[in-house]
Amino acid sequence: MATSDKNSREQRRRTREYEARVAVHERGVRRRSRDNRTWTIALVVVALVVGALQVFYFTGGPGAPAPAADETTSPAATPSGEVPAPALAEGRTWTGEMTFNGDLTLGIELDGAAAPQAVANMVSLNGQNYFTDTSCHRLTTEGLFVLQCGDPTGTGTGGPGYSWGPIENAPEDGVYPAGTIAMARQGGNAESMGSQFFIVYEDTILPGDAAGGYTVMGKVTGGLDEFVAGIVEPGVDPASGGGDGAPVAPAVITSLSLQ
Repeated sequence: MATSDKNSREQRRRTREYEARVAVHERGVRRRSRDNRTWTIALVVVALVVGALQVFYFTGGPGAPAPAADETTSPAATPSGEVPAPALAEGRTWTGEMTFNGDLTLGIELDGAAAPQAVANMVSLNGQNYFTDTSCHRLTTEGLFVLQCGDPTGTGTGGPGYSWGPIENAPEDGVYPAGTIAMARQGGNAESMGSQFFIVYEDTILPGDAAGGYTVMGKVTGGLDEFVAGIVEPGVDPASGGGDGAPVAPAVITSLSLQ
């Protein structure tokens, strides 16, 4: 009888130990499941915030492209105020060089077949020396990686005295690879493009808005690394507050050639 009682006690002890181990395991599983759900929710929130900030930047934030300015804000070589005809792009590829600060040159290529209105606009304005000695007024270094140029006033409010549309050649997936040259515009307004454009110096995801994406008119074909080192790496003026504002380094378009 004593041996039977001893065996019974040992069996009960083993049963309790087993049940305790099972309980610990189940608590661990529940905790890991709860932690996984928490991390998943956090990642989704972060992704939504990043996407919202990207849309906000190009639509309603401090870096949003401004409406086309009156002709009085244009440089001395004032455009006619008429939108150039798309035929001026000749449906062909234009090549050239964009030089900053006199000694930093980007090789560029504009696609007159894919974006005839945008390229015609660039060709027309450049023929009037519109971009010569204009400052690129905005650099972004957080989430979006672009330098925005083409405003003769250097304030973000200047333009050629007219606006145009529609959007041309916008990527459906919202991906703008490094080297992309695209037109800036007002958020939600496909007819608000003027002279301001941006150069993408690092792959950027830029979701479209109610109007669509952004007109891609060309690309950089050479000199991007030197461009990044000379203009991007010095960063954004701290007075701008954050990674969106005037570049620290000078970013003046001293010449633009197209042929």
